[in-house]
Amino acid sequence: MSRADAIPGPRVQEAAPLFAALGDATRLGLLLTLCAGGPLTVSRLGGQFSVSRQALTKHLEVLSEAGLVSSRRQGRERLWAFQPQRLEDAHLVLERLSRQWDDALARLQAHVEG
Repeated sequence: MSRADAIPGPRVQEAAPLFAALGDATRLGLLLTLCAGGPLTVSRLGGQFSVSRQALTKHLEVLSEAGLVSSRRQGRERLWAFQPQRLEDAHLVLERLSRQWDDALARLQAHVEG
């Protein structure tokens, strides 16, 4: 892998919180639920997860900070919604990583066979 192929530092810095947010089973479950079920309140989400409402809110805030969900007030509650744009960032980073891995394997194969 050449330096030119490396994922730029700022891009990695932007992607790190995204992957950190996705690295928790509860947060990943919340994201999948919101993706499939549309915007939901913490009350509606609470019946699907074995954590407190307070813990769900904290997990949703982490997802929000990573840009994966957004919220808006609806009466006394907040309605949480999936934001797919940030997943495109994750896709781009993983795609670049995959290409780098494929290139490294091709170089190793050429070295072994050469």
